[in-house]
Amino acid sequence: MTADQHSTAIRKLGEARERILDQLSQVIVGQRDVVEELLISLFSRGHCLLEGVPGLAKTLMISTLARTMNLSFSRIQFTPDLMPADITGTEIIEENRSTGARERRFMEGPIFSHVILADEINRTPPKTQAALLEAMQERQVTVGRVRHQLSDPFFVLATQNPIEQEGTYPLPEAQQDRFMFKVFVKYPNFEEEFEVARRTTAVMMDNVQSVLTGDEILELQRTVREVPVSDHVIRYTLSLVRQTRLGHPGTPDFVEDMLSWGAGPRAVQFLILGGKARALLHGRTHVSTEDVQALAKPVLRHRIVVNFAAESDGITSDQVIERIVSITPTKEDELTRDARFQKIFAS
Repeated sequence: MTADQHSTAIRKLGEARERILDQLSQVIVGQRDVVEELLISLFSRGHCLLEGVPGLAKTLMISTLARTMNLSFSRIQFTPDLMPADITGTEIIEENRSTGARERRFMEGPIFSHVILADEINRTPPKTQAALLEAMQERQVTVGRVRHQLSDPFFVLATQNPIEQEGTYPLPEAQQDRFMFKVFVKYPNFEEEFEVARRTTAVMMDNVQSVLTGDEILELQRTVREVPVSDHVIRYTLSLVRQTRLGHPGTPDFVEDMLSWGAGPRAVQFLILGGKARALLHGRTHVSTEDVQALAKPVLRHRIVVNFAAESDGITSDQVIERIVSITPTKEDELTRDARFQKIFAS
């Protein structure tokens, strides 16, 4: 990218971010970090899994975000009796009135939209959860012997409730790995909750307008991929991810003691892609190690599995990630000269 292209890319993504935030602020109070991670995922061509207790406006946030974009939107309420065909669609027999012949016709399901809200995804059985797998990864749906291409852009935002266990089906690791980020939606602070109480108990009208078209989003997604990334940042990202893998050279002892499974190559890809989008959103045309550090938790927390012993001691995946980040040098010379990381680079 030339200098002019760099400045143009920063300006376009910055303007898109501000316009979306301006529209969201009419409905959503606070949650700036969550919104930023959603936008990074969108512009990186990824998908997001949001987890939080009831009443934190997860569904409202996603539906409002969809309204800010001139895209088709589908909300799928996942329930225990939902079937895969209820998501992907099904073939029906239709009679041709002119000839009298019966023909098969594919009736598209709600997955054939640009933005998909998979609400309470952990309330439906694994068979139905798996119906999202091909769509999220391959951006297509196979019914019978026919493949049907999905819309582009295609953005899946799923929510789940962490506190209810009765009647829920935890997402399998393979399904979670399809999501670029796992975002924790937390309680608002006092001032934010005060504003929520004031707004939601009075007569208020929002005027949320679409500010981005599908073509503009595709252009911004291409722009993100054009952002350069140095070999040092790639090496640093690999160092973070490879330290989560058990039995590999250079893996810290506390990881061996606390984890039962580590992150795969998709974590590296999403950390770098997310770093590119975050750099542009913050007015930079190069990715830094700070960008990778900022996204380590949402990218890795659902890709590493804490073992029973660590879980019984109250240790979370976020705490393991914090320790890995804290012991990984950010400066290039310190990283390459460290004996433990030399083992990682040589493995």
